[in-house]
Amino acid sequence: MKRETLFLKVVLFFMGLPVLALCLFVLPEIAGFFAELNPSLDYLQYPFLIGLYITAIVFFAALYQTFKLLGYIDRDEAFSDLSVGSLKVIRNCAVTIGAFYSLFMPLIYLMAEKDDAPGIILIGLVIVFGCMVIAVFAAVLKKLLKNAIEIKSENDLTV
Repeated sequence: MKRETLFLKVVLFFMGLPVLALCLFVLPEIAGFFAELNPSLDYLQYPFLIGLYITAIVFFAALYQTFKLLGYIDRDEAFSDLSVGSLKVIRNCAVTIGAFYSLFMPLIYLMAEKDDAPGIILIGLVIVFGCMVIAVFAAVLKKLLKNAIEIKSENDLTV
């Protein structure tokens, strides 16, 4: 079981690297580019950038909870309330990221309108819908895991 979770932990690490690189190198340039495209809305440059950094922090929180969930699986504690808690946090993180990007969609639309790049809107929509899919999947897993824990505890009480 540890080999599979080790692979997934490595994958989680490599999922975090591009987001970290984006936060350090690309996001400040995107915010500056937005301010150049829309001089009348340049006061939104820093709130936009702060919002993107908040979503990155929430993303890393979800990755950390996923890492913890894999640790529970390694320790044979997959069917515990700790796993249910991790799935709840992952669901909340996905909903938060989706909500933030939904709030950013008007700004993304303005940027796409000025730069004549409709693909930016599509990327924003993919992020929002991807987050919602992850949130629904985590909620379903949480419910299934809760039911499995209840069945397991009933079986443990039966002698």
